[in-house]
Amino acid sequence: MTSPTESLVSAHAERARSFNSAAAVYAAARPSYPPALLDAVEDLSGRPLAGARTVDVGAGTGIATALLKNRGASVLAVEPGAGMAAQFRRTLPDAPLVRGDGNHLPLASATADLITYAQSWHWTDPALAYPEALRVLRPGGALALWWNTDAQDVPWIAEQADRIRRHFGDARANKAGGGTLTLDTEEHFAGLPSPPAPERTARRVVRWSRRVPLDTHLANIASHSLFIVHGEESTRAFLDQERAQLTAVFPDGLVEETYDVLLLVVTAP
Repeated sequence: MTSPTESLVSAHAERARSFNSAAAVYAAARPSYPPALLDAVEDLSGRPLAGARTVDVGAGTGIATALLKNRGASVLAVEPGAGMAAQFRRTLPDAPLVRGDGNHLPLASATADLITYAQSWHWTDPALAYPEALRVLRPGGALALWWNTDAQDVPWIAEQADRIRRHFGDARANKAGGGTLTLDTEEHFAGLPSPPAPERTARRVVRWSRRVPLDTHLANIASHSLFIVHGEESTRAFLDQERAQLTAVFPDGLVEETYDVLLLVVTAP
């Protein structure tokens, strides 16, 4: 008989794997990150990105990898999923990519100045991934975790979140893929004897927005694991209703998506 803990682990793994079937949509519709986020990474890590030996873990289709490369970082991408890795190679054919995950980095010790997790730390086991990050980082290097989160103080976004919860009949349902909506180190580093020391931890919230066609916004929703694992019929039913709701809010067909990027940077000893 499967225990509740085993069921949760299995469900989490299923959601993580689900992105492989939606890699092309993910690449086309998911939001990127603003220049101010990379400025904040430099500020909180205490070093410029230019020339930094950087490992982008859970790189997905390469959204963050491309931005880091454009800032002059020397980036090695690490991605566990076959579908996402294939899309990454189509998007960034010249960028180095290895298959692996944050729990067991296929990298030598003390070789990175910066390790980044863009929208992907919550798919790891922190009790494994954090010691691995410290192993791979050089002394004084930095681990940077960040998430694009919907700005819940924007009325239409809060209303959409309510509709998602009602659709799935779950008060905890959200697009975050099981990820957190806070910068609480105890939550992000659960399973460790203690979270990183406060003096080595820094946080910042970066707000930004983008205007996209309604179809792109709906595709963005559909690319989240919550919708993928519940199947096409359930997703289509929600998207059809959501199209009608948002057409009334954005009659010109352009949706103003507003995000708060939650950034957490931990400096290695």
